[in-house]
Amino acid sequence: MMNLEGRNAVVFGVANKRSIAWSIAQGLHHAGAKLAITYQNERLEQEAKDLILSLPGAEAFMCDVSKDEEIDRLFGQLKQRYGKLHALVHSVAFAPAEELKGEFVNTTREGFRVAHDISVYSLIAVSRAAVPLMEDGGSILTMTYYGAEKVVPHYNVMGVAKASLEASTRYLAYDLGPKKIRVNCISAGPVQTLAARGISGFSQMLKHYQERAPLKRSCEPSELGATGVFLASDAAAAITGQVIYADGGYQIMGM
Repeated sequence: MMNLEGRNAVVFGVANKRSIAWSIAQGLHHAGAKLAITYQNERLEQEAKDLILSLPGAEAFMCDVSKDEEIDRLFGQLKQRYGKLHALVHSVAFAPAEELKGEFVNTTREGFRVAHDISVYSLIAVSRAAVPLMEDGGSILTMTYYGAEKVVPHYNVMGVAKASLEASTRYLAYDLGPKKIRVNCISAGPVQTLAARGISGFSQMLKHYQERAPLKRSCEPSELGATGVFLASDAAAAITGQVIYADGGYQIMGM
């Protein structure tokens, strides 16, 4: 197990126990990191708080990443509470449900805007806010998917947003490298999450991975947690601007 004792991490994107963010939070906790975990709004507060506080020492904070004033407020709280940050996990993505059905050509202007604002710009916004707290350097990681590179039917505007997210990761890695801050993506295979259920044909996608991937499966949430711990640790000190695939090897396949 990578040792993250004495390090502080903030995790964005915990909605419930099936969230990828939750798996990474658990991994960071077991590695010894002190955790701040955010939830989006008052509607999710009770379920999220009960979950977050089940990790001894973890603290819950509300933050809607589509609002700059809430991001500023959160990082003010983090500075006051922890002083420094060493890791940030961005596991936030959203597109209106109707945009993940039908054809991509019918993407609406508003659907495109919302998908990019919440799924992409939020990474830039929280990274910018985290920089002053990462005075010793740090690790920022976000979640992407193979639909950023190849067409995955019904993934639609989210695939385009993930492509933008991956490009943003590279530009952030370039900007923040001199400050010893690393920025990377984990590209996960299909996982049964709340967000995944909104994608039309998700069960067929999962079956396809199980048939085609070299490991004959996608990935487990705990494996994504372990990958997150690796990227947050000194073992990944020379890795930045990269997409790390945790997908059973599916990405290497041509047919």
